[in-house]
Amino acid sequence: MDYQSPSTPNGVQPNGVQSGFPAGYAPGHAAPSATPAPPPVADVGAVAAVANRITANIDRVIEGKHDTIRLGVAVLLAEGHLLIEDVPGVGKTTFAKALARSIDCSVRRVQFTPDLMPSDVTGVSVYNSEQRDFEFKPGPVFANFVVGDEINRASPKTQSALLECMEERQVTVDGQTYHLEAPFLVLATQNPIDMVGTYPLPEAQRDRFTARISIGYPDRNAEIAMLSEHAAADPLDVLVPVSDAAEVRALIAGVRAVHVADALKAYAVDLAEATRRSPDVRLGASPRATLQLLRSAKAWAAMSGRAYVIPDDLLFLLTPVLAHRMLLSADAHIAGRTPEQVLAQVARTVAIPQPTAQTAAAH
Repeated sequence: MDYQSPSTPNGVQPNGVQSGFPAGYAPGHAAPSATPAPPPVADVGAVAAVANRITANIDRVIEGKHDTIRLGVAVLLAEGHLLIEDVPGVGKTTFAKALARSIDCSVRRVQFTPDLMPSDVTGVSVYNSEQRDFEFKPGPVFANFVVGDEINRASPKTQSALLECMEERQVTVDGQTYHLEAPFLVLATQNPIDMVGTYPLPEAQRDRFTARISIGYPDRNAEIAMLSEHAAADPLDVLVPVSDAAEVRALIAGVRAVHVADALKAYAVDLAEATRRSPDVRLGASPRATLQLLRSAKAWAAMSGRAYVIPDDLLFLLTPVLAHRMLLSADAHIAGRTPEQVLAQVARTVAIPQPTAQTAAAH
């Protein structure tokens, strides 16, 4: 079994980035009956370089959370949306704004409140007396980055205004459809502690977020560094873009070309099916979740300088991509189990694809 694309012989891409798999995973090449057009080769060198640049830029604002920042960048390159859930004061909104400011593109911020209306998000048609016709006034969702602060403080009616935007990259108002420009990323924050006056996100809304991350408290040294650097000025004020929308679109195209072996596609499905069969789970991972797990794994592989996905990519992303979508059974709640614990059990029980003895000997 091999995870390397047969379109990259000898494991080296034109840009010199290593794409071959370790010993035991070398591909076997069968003689084709015809000469098909070669699939596109992912320029993972460019993806890794720009992702590292964006991550380093955000590191200047958020201390000691390198892996969490990289996960946010991976969601962007996977064409997904990010839910940031944590206690107050740990930098949820700061992280969202830092990611948005690191890329030279349009950014809009929405403060979700109980009286916010769907038209305040998507836009509204207003009568123009001079033209004697209705004129559409775009809402804040017409931006590359939409930062939704405390999304669970808005009513379900307003939350649902984002469903079409997030899934189909378009907005329909008064029977007219308006397409959203790529890249399009919704960065939403919510506080799981203070639940007074909030409306929990419905399952359909949560399923549209590719991943959920938590910033967490910084360690002692990082918090001391934060006191020194944030006391005199806000680091966001001096943060400058290190990429732009056109470059991000090119990187997304490169991520799409990352190779995923058939065995790993089956492995992703097996992981999702295991959540649906678990007696601890009332609602398991959806097919959309499986697709977003695979897209995120491709982005993570490209950011790591690989043109192919390995099992570790799927396992690393399993919890951030699937945990927020799962509903546990009553018995699991009584036993004090969490979605993270259930997913850890799933990862232990589902067999990981292994290289065959034949390919190992051939290598």
